[in-house]
Amino acid sequence: MNDNEHKGLLPAGLGDMLPPEAALEASVIEQLMARLAANGYDRVKPPLVEFEESLLTGAGAQMASQTFRLMDPVSQRMLGVRSDMTLQIARIAASRLRDVGRPLRLSYAGQVLRVKGSQLRPERQFAQIGAELIGSDSVEADVEAVLLSALALRSLGIETLSVDLNLPTLLAAVGSGAGVPDAKFPKLHDALERKDEAGVRALLGKDHAPAMELFVALLRMVGPAEAVVAKIAGLDLPPAARVEAKRLADVVKRLRNADAGLKLTVDPVEYRGFEYHTGVSFTLFALGVRGELGRGGRYVTRDGEAATGFTLYMDTILQAVKAPAAKRRLLLPANTAIAERQRLQKEGFVTVTALDDVEDIKSEARRVGCSHALIGGAVVALSQ
Repeated sequence: MNDNEHKGLLPAGLGDMLPPEAALEASVIEQLMARLAANGYDRVKPPLVEFEESLLTGAGAQMASQTFRLMDPVSQRMLGVRSDMTLQIARIAASRLRDVGRPLRLSYAGQVLRVKGSQLRPERQFAQIGAELIGSDSVEADVEAVLLSALALRSLGIETLSVDLNLPTLLAAVGSGAGVPDAKFPKLHDALERKDEAGVRALLGKDHAPAMELFVALLRMVGPAEAVVAKIAGLDLPPAARVEAKRLADVVKRLRNADAGLKLTVDPVEYRGFEYHTGVSFTLFALGVRGELGRGGRYVTRDGEAATGFTLYMDTILQAVKAPAAKRRLLLPANTAIAERQRLQKEGFVTVTALDDVEDIKSEARRVGCSHALIGGAVVALSQ
């Protein structure tokens, strides 16, 4: 490996985005942000780096293992590079916008950096786009978050959407109400994540037979939303768990009334990735696309405000959108007047101006990736 090749290496999980993908990503981000703005969500822009204690306070502690840290040479305090933007928006709401009327609707777009990737998302740096609705604990807010995320993705032409609804708080409500010791919860969560029915039975056993039967029943209830909520309603749940299940049923009913064509599924024991969520949560998928397009759900800000929202992942979304047709690129002779360039751009051309006089303008146009050339004042396609 020569010195130039060595200097071109990047750390694992990081990469350059080249033409035309970089332009496509920028275009898609602006389309999504325009859709969020049209629905009343005002854009904010938090910094890439914050004081560590600010990023990792409260629910942010769940992201500590994914956060890069560095020392600020000015303040001599530890800084963190954001690994998720949701909690930054909550901080802005609680500080800079604390006196603005609620509910507060905010949107954002930016890059995040994580310590390590996952099997489905090996990239450690990627773009997030999202919206947060802060200051409402209503079912209507839950429904708005789901519908707006679907609306935004459909605006890109992604029609084969599926929304997988989850209720991470249901597990704790069932376990606590059925007398499962707190010490068993970490292993119970692991078994449920693996969909390991035998593991659940072995962990709870005869000592916690009622809870075991409830968790096994919930583990088997993955499928179409209406069918699953009906099955959950038939279980003998503890009082707190019944409240959680009723909330989920209300959200499903209102989503179906608002958008009969949206595919809804429920996985009542899904917990991975929703560690700081406090209510109805969801994951967005599209047929034929590997990985999740986004996820969202209810949480509580560090100041105790009820909030819900969603985050969309650009790396996955770009797999689902169709690249636009390549624009016509037109090579102009050196010293072409600005007015002529602008006229041709209004006609739909991307103009590239030669820096020097060239003898064979067609050959030069092909060399620099143009499909047309301006010859004698007329636009000529290179296929002619």
